[in-house]
Amino acid sequence: MNKTIISLTLILFSFGVFSQNGVSHQSFDELLQKYVDEKGLVNYKGIDSERAKFKAYLTMIEGNSPQKSWTRDQKLAYWINAYNAFTIELILRNYPVESIKDIGAKIKIPFVNTPWDVKFIKIGGEEYDLNNLEHGIIRKDFNEPRIHFALVCAAVSCPKLQNRAYMPEKLDEQLTKAAKDFLADPTKNEFKSDKKAKLSKLFNWYGGDFNNDGTLIEYINQYAPTKLNKDANIDWKDYNWKLNEQ
Repeated sequence: MNKTIISLTLILFSFGVFSQNGVSHQSFDELLQKYVDEKGLVNYKGIDSERAKFKAYLTMIEGNSPQKSWTRDQKLAYWINAYNAFTIELILRNYPVESIKDIGAKIKIPFVNTPWDVKFIKIGGEEYDLNNLEHGIIRKDFNEPRIHFALVCAAVSCPKLQNRAYMPEKLDEQLTKAAKDFLADPTKNEFKSDKKAKLSKLFNWYGGDFNNDGTLIEYINQYAPTKLNKDANIDWKDYNWKLNEQ
């Protein structure tokens, strides 16, 4: 066996990234606890200082794509963690940056040359970009609007990066927490009264994902700190793309 493969295997085992089905999110969980604060701000230099551990996790993700035998929650937790981890990796590859939007082709073509179109993820023999993960897999294959509060695009106005990895056995609880945290954050959503709110543009951009079984306000009221009247006036907050760095 190639010495490089042997060394990488030893690293993977030493960081506890193997489990019965080949995937454990424990090492990512440990990094998040150590380098992400309660506000969801990231110590990118800190993660970079443990590059071997982080790269071992990414290598494990790339080498263990979800199988048909996996449960829905195992698959969804895998893809959410993959999206968040590879977003961090994209930042580290280009660090320092003031915004994730600064990453991409030197010649910018709107909606084409974006950081979310950079193909640098190899899973199951396929090459992906972050858009592929979010729109081509997660939104397409899982009817779960709460993913919008869990997928973090490294910007201040994004939902906060939770300082725990998503785990299949408690995924529903974690997604609900992410939804409540996002809606309770006045820097992202302002509930001025039960008749007026200024909400994140996420609810505007992905409105169709939130009203399949009712209205947007009905959906928000499941998790919001203030319940809105069905005819409440909704406005949208400006989106801050500054890097979510400590």
